[in-house]
Amino acid sequence: MSSTRSARPKFVLIDADNFYASCERVFQPWLRGRPVVVLSNNDGCVIARSREAKKLGIPMGAPAHLYEPIFKKHGIITLSSNFTLYADMSHRMFEVIRQFSPWMEIYSIDEVFLWVDSAEWKSGRALGLEIRRRIRRWIGIPVTVGLAPTKTLAKVAVEEAKHNPRWRGVLDLEDPAVRQRLLRRLPVEEIWGIGPRLARTLKAHGIQTAYDLLLRPKEWVEKHLTVQGLRLWLELSGTPCYPLVTAPPLHKSLRTSRTFPFDVFEFEKVREAVATFVARVAEKLRTEKAVAARVGVFIMTNPHKPDVPQYRAEDFRRLPQPTDSTLVLQEVALEILEEIYRPGYGYKRAGVVLADLYPRSEYPRSLFPLPYDEAKHRQLMRAMDWLNWHYGQDTVRLLASGLERTWRMRQRRLSPRFTTHWDEIPVAKTIPHHG
Repeated sequence: MSSTRSARPKFVLIDADNFYASCERVFQPWLRGRPVVVLSNNDGCVIARSREAKKLGIPMGAPAHLYEPIFKKHGIITLSSNFTLYADMSHRMFEVIRQFSPWMEIYSIDEVFLWVDSAEWKSGRALGLEIRRRIRRWIGIPVTVGLAPTKTLAKVAVEEAKHNPRWRGVLDLEDPAVRQRLLRRLPVEEIWGIGPRLARTLKAHGIQTAYDLLLRPKEWVEKHLTVQGLRLWLELSGTPCYPLVTAPPLHKSLRTSRTFPFDVFEFEKVREAVATFVARVAEKLRTEKAVAARVGVFIMTNPHKPDVPQYRAEDFRRLPQPTDSTLVLQEVALEILEEIYRPGYGYKRAGVVLADLYPRSEYPRSLFPLPYDEAKHRQLMRAMDWLNWHYGQDTVRLLASGLERTWRMRQRRLSPRFTTHWDEIPVAKTIPHHG
């Protein structure tokens, strides 16, 4: 598919369509064409909707218990969030996308930017169609592709291609005339990177659309808007200001918390929950190749029950040396929990925070001997992560995390983890033909 045609490199944004619902449909074809919503932790609120559910007017964040009559009336399928499945499908999709360019920025679980030299293709549209075809064929996920000279314009292209069937899921905004037509009808509040405050400022100056903003001279933009506003103006004009971030910056902190399906009064159950949250957040920490210098734990009762006794507590502790060891982090977190826990309360939520993060390759070392063998802990964590990645989450875990876990989230509509658990992998059966 190579060509001698010259074309400047461009940004490509690949955005999976209704990602959570699409993941469910890959393994449950009977869901295709039917309205589907995915619910949050404890089956509380709507966090994802299929195109059919959106057309029925189901809003994001809709409380499931209040919308149950509407779900039944319209035959809307409700599913518990299956984040294990979604994360694995996302990883598979990104591996396919990586074949098109070594320069790649993972923007979210269902969005990725590429930087490509379109001279290798007959056209940007041909590239977009091939990306779309290959992901759909190999992974089963429908995607929309936007191509443009800048990230902001690539985002504009994706949003237009999603809502306008004439583009068949791919839109290349290389042509300035096409860009101008789209920007003339794009409200400023819908531009990627513009928040409510900046939108109000722009409208106060009579700027209603993206094209209105482009018509303002650079001097006006520099005078009335921030540096961020100037960069946005340049991006809309086709001058890239936001480079590809192939190595995202290290988080300042990481957190894992959950709301319990019922009030928890027993200390042992809260202890199991906190131990489990440490394991989860420590896995995230190791994925980012980082270590943490501080550990925090918080617990709280149900603020929506004002007629019952209320209590909330949180505390942090600094470690003698930053670490990514679940064993060390868990021991400290449970010590904090014992100090802040108060009996007699029904706890509704708990969480663990890791703060003061450093890259694993460079962090302050303790001048004093550690009470554990750092090398052995790192080796053990590497083995645990490998086993849990290949054989499913919690294949190997520390005993403090518990076995029964009665405090776990309510997920009454959870689909199987089709790609990560041996006992939940789909089985294909053949019917013998007698002829």
